[in-house]
Amino acid sequence: MYLDAEGQPTDDAAKAMRGEVVEYDVHGRPTRRTRFFLDRKELPWLPVSEPAFLLWVFAGLFVVWLAIGVFLLA
Repeated sequence: MYLDAEGQPTDDAAKAMRGEVVEYDVHGRPTRRTRFFLDRKELPWLPVSEPAFLLWVFAGLFVVWLAIGVFLLA
């Protein structure tokens, strides 16, 4: 069972914001239930969006990786 951002039931997993995933065994009995929720809050201390921040972190790690590579080749 999935619920979208407005709390309405939906069958589309891509639109689901919270819900429950039930795994079944070979006999059709439920074996495990996993509840989930996604929160769309912004981080108050972050001056840019989260994807932009993560892109900058990735770029910084890439520069460090390149610097280590240049240092090891020299």
